[in-house]
Amino acid sequence: MNKKLLITGANGTIGRCLTEGLRSQGHYEVTATDVKEDQGLGIIRLDVTDADQVLEATRGVDTILHFGWAKDEEDFLGKVLPINVAAAYHIYEAARKNKVRRVIFASSNHATGFYRVGEEVSPEEPYRPDSFYGLSKCYIELLGRLYADKHKVSSFNIRIGNFPKDDRPHSERAGHIWISCRDMVQLAVCCIEADDSLSFLSLYGTSANTDNYYDIGYLEELIGYKPLDDANDLLEKARREQIPIKDDETSFQGGGFVNK
Repeated sequence: MNKKLLITGANGTIGRCLTEGLRSQGHYEVTATDVKEDQGLGIIRLDVTDADQVLEATRGVDTILHFGWAKDEEDFLGKVLPINVAAAYHIYEAARKNKVRRVIFASSNHATGFYRVGEEVSPEEPYRPDSFYGLSKCYIELLGRLYADKHKVSSFNIRIGNFPKDDRPHSERAGHIWISCRDMVQLAVCCIEADDSLSFLSLYGTSANTDNYYDIGYLEELIGYKPLDDANDLLEKARREQIPIKDDETSFQGGGFVNK
């Protein structure tokens, strides 16, 4: 029987990549949802801040890929809390009530963005958020830890790096944290199919970048993730073709977020 997947935030840049990529696998039943419906793309409306809607949408689901969020630094109380934090609570509560096997959460490298460039940072290091947005990701990762330990809902946190719409890095900093669409889909599949003995996992989601901020080599043995792309190849190609590359290197891994 095909696994039933529910994707939130399917109208976003990463959400669309995952929706198309997971549907193309041929062995998943994918329900793509977003607060903005798109019938042409097969995306149905789901307001993740509505607990009843979330509970109904997650019935019979094997894995939830929660990729819906607000990235608004100016309205922490009005957007970040209700859309990021409260909505994640509804997701995990629905997973508990409907016995969903696993929740895969789109976290962010901004959960540790206040580490300095050059510092080795593993997912086990203490949080150092660089913004209210990053702080909300930290909270939701811990929410997943609680539901994994207390309610046996397997919870994976993917700390996504740079994911532009046109699938290529545009800056020096992006070269350290970029992930391609095909690697994002592969990583999602690896997380969906990871053994049930892995009840909780946080990891950095990047491609095999030459100058990666994070060590992701261990993920091949742990969950089978073997990324195919390298930001450095595309940056070098851009330099040869004299395509402008933004010089946005900073002292902190969170980049410009630390100044917002």
